[in-house]
Amino acid sequence: MAVSSVRILGTGQLLDLQRRLRAAGGEHIRSSMQRRIRRAGEPLRDDLKNTVSSLPIRSAGRASGKRGGPSPTTRPMRATIAAAIRISVRTAGNPGARVWVDLARLPRDLRTMPGVLNDGGRGGTPGRIRHPVFANRRRWATQTTTPLWWDKTVRTHTPRMTAEVNRILDDVRRQLE
Repeated sequence: MAVSSVRILGTGQLLDLQRRLRAAGGEHIRSSMQRRIRRAGEPLRDDLKNTVSSLPIRSAGRASGKRGGPSPTTRPMRATIAAAIRISVRTAGNPGARVWVDLARLPRDLRTMPGVLNDGGRGGTPGRIRHPVFANRRRWATQTTTPLWWDKTVRTHTPRMTAEVNRILDDVRRQLE
């Protein structure tokens, strides 16, 4: 599963309800349904943010006699990724709730990092981050982290979210009858 997005869909049911809502002129019902679906996805978004923020990233450490120092950037990587996790709800077109990492909100040099942290990125090893030391492409460092953080968190929340969306759809159906 890609880090980029997760969708909870009941597309056929949502499209049918959307048509019935338009015919009934139920704008307040539609906005209520949209708000409730968003609330169903918020615990997943919040848990994803907490998970990436507290993701342990370990290093083998420096060998004795090696130089080191503070990071050349003041930007905290995990907090930056957590801030880019978004949620959106659509009730028209392709309806459903979507939780994703908004790559436009990430600095250019971190846009591949959510995938790297989750599954190693393009053909990489899950849980392994390789990067040049202070932009020196002749010296590389390897750090490790807990792989599949996105997938595991989504898998935990999917049954609850699916049940909640189904309950919301049943409530809206009852209101339209």
